Amino acid sequence: MSALWPTIEATLPCPAPPTWAVLQRRLFTVLDRAWRAFADRYTEGDGRLVFRGRLGVPPDDRDGVDDFYEPFFNWPLLYLLGGDDDLLAAAKRHWRGVTAQLTELGMVRDGHERGYDWFHQGEGLLFFYHLCLADPHDESLRAQAVRSAELYLGGPPGNYDPAHNVIVAPHNGADGPRAGLTGGTPVFPWSPVFVYYGLPLDWIPGITSYEQLLADPALAGRMGQEMRERMGRGDTAVNLAATSLLTNAYLLTGRAEFRDWVLRYTGGWLARMRAGGGVLPDNVGLGGTVGEYLGGRWYGGHYGWAWPHGLHSVGAAAVVAACNAALLGGDETMLDLGRGPLDQVLAHARTDGGTGATLVPYKHNDSGWHTYKPMQMALPVALWQFSQDPGDTDRLTRLGYPSGPGWRDTQPVRGKEEAGHEQPWLAYLAGSNPAYPEQALHLALAVVAHRLARIRADPTDPHTGPGADDLHHWQDLNPVVTEALSQLTCGAPQPLYNGGLWHARLRYHDPERGRPGLPPDVAALVDRIGPDRVSVQLVNLDPVRSRRVVVQAGAFAEHSFGTVTFDQAADAWPPSGPNVPLQPRRRPGALTVDGAYVQVHLPPATSIRLDSSIRLRAHPPAQLTHLH
Repeated sequence: MSALWPTIEATLPCPAPPTWAVLQRRLFTVLDRAWRAFADRYTEGDGRLVFRGRLGVPPDDRDGVDDFYEPFFNWPLLYLLGGDDDLLAAAKRHWRGVTAQLTELGMVRDGHERGYDWFHQGEGLLFFYHLCLADPHDESLRAQAVRSAELYLGGPPGNYDPAHNVIVAPHNGADGPRAGLTGGTPVFPWSPVFVYYGLPLDWIPGITSYEQLLADPALAGRMGQEMRERMGRGDTAVNLAATSLLTNAYLLTGRAEFRDWVLRYTGGWLARMRAGGGVLPDNVGLGGTVGEYLGGRWYGGHYGWAWPHGLHSVGAAAVVAACNAALLGGDETMLDLGRGPLDQVLAHARTDGGTGATLVPYKHNDSGWHTYKPMQMALPVALWQFSQDPGDTDRLTRLGYPSGPGWRDTQPVRGKEEAGHEQPWLAYLAGSNPAYPEQALHLALAVVAHRLARIRADPTDPHTGPGADDLHHWQDLNPVVTEALSQLTCGAPQPLYNGGLWHARLRYHDPERGRPGLPPDVAALVDRIGPDRVSVQLVNLDPVRSRRVVVQAGAFAEHSFGTVTFDQAADAWPPSGPNVPLQPRRRPGALTVDGAYVQVHLPPATSIRLDSSIRLRAHPPAQLTHLH
């Protein structure tokens, strides 16, 4: 390995490692115990979840697949960051066990969901994407990636119409397009809790409130039929999340047809947005016309601007597809697709009189823009991290970056998306929040302890598991946390939860063990990200053993290091005599890399800070490498 890559020797002693490094290694240790505790409590021998219930009435029921995969979504990512060696095998066992379980339940065919919306398919597929990234050489994973991607190339089972460049239904998958939004007789609301989201079609004559639907079965049936006809066919913007499925397959195989599909499909939505004056529509009919079933409205599609989530679903799918297309095609203008929804809501922003925070509208219907809330920061941060374009930085500045209200607060929260701390992280990188690394690691440790305590106190019968009405039970108890590790070690935000791939400034490989991730006892802290620079501190906490780590530029080796500068010891170390200084004198060092990899040798109890020029997307991206 040392002959393959340019190598830098760390020569500065680190007898007392910084607190962040100690906490980071402690977090790795705790997480490697935590996932075992979850697996022991909630899974069976082949990896499936303990569940004795049923999911609706197959073959009509469509909901629930994502809930079985989501409890494990970040386990392969923890392995990729540096988790225990046996975590990869465990994660594969759980994915295969759950896939077999869902096949038996009638929800999965040939390894892929039979047909549902891509808001939920994207959530469930994060587990699979992370597995492929953690072990791209696994032939069975690669074969599944190809089978799933081929569902959307235009042949059987008919999910995609190449003539009009549309996915032909909001619910699609291994069975092809599935008509409507539910099985059986269409009726809405499906549950009284949907009152929170508002009326899906607020302009249907004679229906003005949820109370009418709840009280009158005839009206509920009428709304269900209108939704089936108007929202249950044709393309919808949330289908843009399907681009990750084909991007993943391309990265594993290099098959041009997968790349070309991503570029064409994403480009079609970008063209519609431009034709609409910068407003991304959420629906396209089978004839290729925006608003074809909605009276010409650009809003009103399934998981679109009007219902149920608005920006949360449309914006996420747009950013996911924009980054996928820019990664594969090298055309940075593809990122405009992700910028469009953000700029559209920012054009109607308000300032909260109490906090001074910027509020944006999440939804649009016949009444105009409404439902004002703080921006979902994961969306603009994902674009900023990917592009480093000044315009994407300016958008963050409008939202308070780097020191506006709340930007330096590390809130003690952890939802299923395992995101939400983008602001204090960016403030740290900007130099205005130096305490963030320690705060984030303390918080992560506290979250793990809390989840483990809840697992121990869980009254659910371990022999039967939760019922079908409590499928979020497992994900609410998943003790694996990766947000802080991803940010601090790799300069990467959490992947967008509804199907985004993991985009990182740096990755690591352990050449001695032949696997991805930081070696044992090595801690890393990315403390600077810029359009043409990246800086990282590396520490070997082991006082006896040397470590080697290969640093990779980009999650897919798509970036290229230029000249790496660092400090070296100016004198021989250790000096002789009774009076030993804690640090030697320093002198600058430099190494020109001009490639995606640089190796660092860390003798016992040493540290080094690498400051490198970097060219973004200088190489074709790929998951397969010859490092392992």
